Amino acid sequence: MGNTPAAQVGVRAGPWTVAVGQAASVAALVTVLYADVVPAMVAVWLDDPGYSHGLLIPPMAAYVAWLRRDELLAEHPHPDARGLFMTAVACLLYIVGRLGAEFFLTRLSLILLAGGLVWTFWGLGRLRKLAFPFFLLVTMIPLPAIIYNRLAAPLQLFASFVSTASLQAAGVTVFRDGNIIHLAQNTLGIAEACSGLRSLLSLTVLGLVMGYVWCASTGARAGVFLLAIPIAIAVNVLRIVGTAVVSEKDPDLAEGFYHFFSGWLVFLAGFAALFLIARILGSMERSWQRRPV
Repeated sequence: MGNTPAAQVGVRAGPWTVAVGQAASVAALVTVLYADVVPAMVAVWLDDPGYSHGLLIPPMAAYVAWLRRDELLAEHPHPDARGLFMTAVACLLYIVGRLGAEFFLTRLSLILLAGGLVWTFWGLGRLRKLAFPFFLLVTMIPLPAIIYNRLAAPLQLFASFVSTASLQAAGVTVFRDGNIIHLAQNTLGIAEACSGLRSLLSLTVLGLVMGYVWCASTGARAGVFLLAIPIAIAVNVLRIVGTAVVSEKDPDLAEGFYHFFSGWLVFLAGFAALFLIARILGSMERSWQRRPV
């Protein structure tokens, strides 16, 4: 009789020990496979200002998942072998990305693999609860260069056109030749970095998070996300116009500290506008819900 409790403890500890062993084995395998993929992606975040927002996305995704922790834990885990299909797709993307030296595919495979593991070990219900955090993680992956360049070029021309029209409306003598803006005393070239794509990527990600946190309905969340696009374009045009105005007084002001500072200043203006819109829409939703039927 004296050995019965110990035996019972051993029986109870068995499944837990197996689960921990399985989790440790999977974690070790994933670590080995992506040992150079994740550091390379972090290096892009640190080196390319256009993707510096990637540093904030994992903590934001973790925060969103934490906000839904009660719903997640309320969903009883149901291991599902169908999750192996998603895992297999992730492995296929990893192999194709490795063979074709396509970094986007190998990085995307990591997110799909994590989703497949959640589906396999926790079930589809919990995966659905974590759908938005996983989608948010996808936005941290830098776009393939061919897609980035295809988006940047039209934005360069559009920003040049709108900025020129705004300057002409303000009475400034200006002439546009493609993405080159000719002023009376200076010439500005709207380079890829000034296309607005960087702020567009960052503000749309922020729009996703703000809409999810402060709005309840899908329509309001989509509204915050979609409004981030014209806001990003508008603040970039504002930056170009401001640079053109000050460069007419002193061409040196178009470079150096002012150029760097103005970029951050207009981004903060876009962030503030997006934040205000998300809070207003969220407040309108709550007021509407409190209205008597």
